[in-house]
Amino acid sequence: MLAVLGFCAEEPTVTGGNGDAAWEARDSQQGVVGIFQRLLDLPDAVVMEVIAIVMGETLASGSAAVEAVGMEIGVDMARCWQADDAFFSLVRDREVLTRIVAEVASETVASANRQEKAKTLKRIVRDHLDGTNGRDRRENWVPRWMAFPPAAYTARGGVGTVAAHAKAQAAREIERRLPGDDEPDPTAPGAVMALPVEGCPVPPFHDDEADRLAA
Repeated sequence: MLAVLGFCAEEPTVTGGNGDAAWEARDSQQGVVGIFQRLLDLPDAVVMEVIAIVMGETLASGSAAVEAVGMEIGVDMARCWQADDAFFSLVRDREVLTRIVAEVASETVASANRQEKAKTLKRIVRDHLDGTNGRDRRENWVPRWMAFPPAAYTARGGVGTVAAHAKAQAAREIERRLPGDDEPDPTAPGAVMALPVEGCPVPPFHDDEADRLAA
């Protein structure tokens, strides 16, 4: 997409760039006007692809919007993410690590190593994800909190994506309960003519009364 828009290949994203890469590459056309001109020349289908990328890059990380979009389009995080050093440096909770060991290895392995230090548990997880040190390789794994829908490893709570998902689901439920465009709103004000009760005479309706009501 960077090439389609004429961006320098060193730009990390389509949005939010400060133009440094373009300046270093002497690409003077990478301004707002230049981008606008390129969009005018692109087919509608390609412009929609650009819009999709811009929307994806500008969604607030960890927000309910991310959860709503991810659930709607069925994002498979295992296709675009894998555990790295940064991930393992952030996970320090032994209870969480033990549950991850159970996922990538087995409950038996997790139970046998439940008293081990976090460093050892991380090593076991790494070995299974990489298929090294005699461990069976576990492919296409992501932590529960990164999946769609997300989940927690413990009952303690405090998982941001789980809370965001709950907000997205609540908003979806509210939207589902709203009347559609072709359905009457039962809470809207309006004149309703009561049906006559059997055995009760219906009072006559005169033209002058209709004029009075219309006024």
